Amino acid sequence: MPYIENWTNKNMPTLDLSHILAAAERIKTHIHYTPVMQSHTLNELCGCDLFFKCENLQKVGAFKFRGAMNALLSLTEAEKKQGVATHSSGNHAAGVAYAAKLLGIPAYIVMPKNAPETKKQAVAYYGGQITFCEPTLAAREQSLAQITQQTGAIFIPPYNDERIIAGQGTAALELLQQTRHLDIVMAPVGGGGLLSGAAITVKGQNPNLKVIAAEPAQADDAYRSFYSGQLQLPKHSDTIADGLRTGLGDITFAVIRQHVDAIMLCSEAAIKQAMLLIWQRLKVVIEPSSAVPLAVILENKPFFTDKRIGIILTGGNLDLANFIT
Repeated sequence: MPYIENWTNKNMPTLDLSHILAAAERIKTHIHYTPVMQSHTLNELCGCDLFFKCENLQKVGAFKFRGAMNALLSLTEAEKKQGVATHSSGNHAAGVAYAAKLLGIPAYIVMPKNAPETKKQAVAYYGGQITFCEPTLAAREQSLAQITQQTGAIFIPPYNDERIIAGQGTAALELLQQTRHLDIVMAPVGGGGLLSGAAITVKGQNPNLKVIAAEPAQADDAYRSFYSGQLQLPKHSDTIADGLRTGLGDITFAVIRQHVDAIMLCSEAAIKQAMLLIWQRLKVVIEPSSAVPLAVILENKPFFTDKRIGIILTGGNLDLANFIT
């Protein structure tokens, strides 16, 4: 997989490393400083040194809490009183609901009816006021518009927002503090918030360090967008990596074009294999989206041979009933 040359864009977002550092300072007393784990067996199997940043152990079980907390802490006092609203199938919804609970802010959450049950339960537990809708983007946006009009709540986007991106980038900032002399940092890509934040962080610290995104072949809109240079709409996808079915936004696409070196695809079989290997060897629970970077490595071993690779494990909110029944 060749690296693609960086583009320039006159509408490039203003985010840089200083925004990630500011977000880290803003949220540091509210988040977990999650560990980095290794497995000798996985290193041998893949022919490289893997360092797993365990955001599955973050509050609400996902990196999404970082961006949600940064966004809510960035609101004015007047905005906080109005409450916050968002639409999400899971981890962002939980992140916003819990951050709002900690800050004493009302949270209105639009979720599709087919969202994983464990994520519905988490949002309800954190006190989010849930409105269910049909599982389409149009239905989400229509429901959200009605709620914000009725309540005056401030919309907190799932990924296409500079406050969210800056918060998500703090996971990569910690990874670079915990692990030295990396060759590559990898993250899965759905909406692109985590990838954008990670890429800004990595390139801000070391422009020679490669950033590679991982995406399911059955949900390849970021791959198509990246290599065509034009933002591509997602196709209907039934990938097991349900957190990666979302398309890029204009902000995240611009950041990815500027700072990411490559996007690589993997099969559904490899995702399942990677998820099982992480369960077995790291002894931690991850959701399918988290397994996508390792899946890419498993299917492209020669490309990664002898490299030192940091991987962000994005979340661990899994409907276990789907796997044990």
